[in-house]
Amino acid sequence: MSKTNVGRLGPLTLLLGLVLAVLALGLWYSTESPIHADKPEPIGDDVVASVGEEQITEADLESANTAGFLKLRQDRQELMEQTLDAVISQKLLDLEAAAQGVTRDELMAQQVDSKVIDPTAAEVDAFYEQRKAQIQQPKEAVMPRIREYLASVSRQGALEAFLTDLKSKYAVVSYLEPLRLEVDSAGAPAQGPETAPVTIIEFSDFECPYCSRVVPTLERVREEYGDKVRLVFRQFPLRSIHPNAQKAAEASLCANDQGRFWEMHDVMFQEQKALGLDQLKQKAARLELDTEAFNECLDSGRYEDQVAADLEAGSSFGVTGTPAIFINGRFLSGAQPFEAIAKIVDDELSRVQ
Repeated sequence: MSKTNVGRLGPLTLLLGLVLAVLALGLWYSTESPIHADKPEPIGDDVVASVGEEQITEADLESANTAGFLKLRQDRQELMEQTLDAVISQKLLDLEAAAQGVTRDELMAQQVDSKVIDPTAAEVDAFYEQRKAQIQQPKEAVMPRIREYLASVSRQGALEAFLTDLKSKYAVVSYLEPLRLEVDSAGAPAQGPETAPVTIIEFSDFECPYCSRVVPTLERVREEYGDKVRLVFRQFPLRSIHPNAQKAAEASLCANDQGRFWEMHDVMFQEQKALGLDQLKQKAARLELDTEAFNECLDSGRYEDQVAADLEAGSSFGVTGTPAIFINGRFLSGAQPFEAIAKIVDDELSRVQ
């Protein structure tokens, strides 16, 4: 063959080889490669992926990252509540402004701004003295900002009082349900009737100082609401920072065997710096428990698994610290004041009346 013929056939030969190679590659993918395998039909609307024959659902994702998805739900709920409150407030102000034949700004000036009380020099001094360790600046340098802050607090109070009146006047009804978690209370120590319309479940640590602060608050709740409230105690010892918390949790359950949980609960919170093993046994003796049975229970670790189960349950509900309180499933974190707890209790009671 001449060089001329080779030159003419060379590109054709290359092109033919390329086409054959592509066809062969396509045939290989269609018969061998899983990349081009038919996608399996998902079973159910919540399937998000499949691995081989196994399907992954949205529920699987939530189980794999319970705390993360719970935080997402809580953040969404908080945003919904804040936005709803803001929208309702604006609509109330617009309705009242129209009723009075004024603009919203004029209404605010009449009903809110006029009621703002300027802080006195004594109030500014008191505010500074209480917080000077955090402020860390001379009083003269921060007085204007303190005055401005105290005036804003007064204005916010006046606005909230005005809006409360308007909510009654215009019959505001919210249909937004609070975020509730289904926290189990079966088998845990409790005070109050099982039929109470409000159940407060506390995850707590006997060595936690913040937990001891909430004890009188919850006692006040029980005193003021009586049989309308049931208080449930679940264990959440922070063992990494409280070395005696685990055995204290077990001790409370050993006392519970003898119907004396709350007495042991009270004495351990009153004496948080004395929760060593021997000291726990001494407390049982002072409470006149059957010390032989109590000591055997505590030494054997009878309730290690129950404490571990409470820890696992609390973690699944987003508990990372103590105290953690659930009021009919509504989560409150930390040693909240009586007013914060009572506000939710009152709201829950209003929903069942």
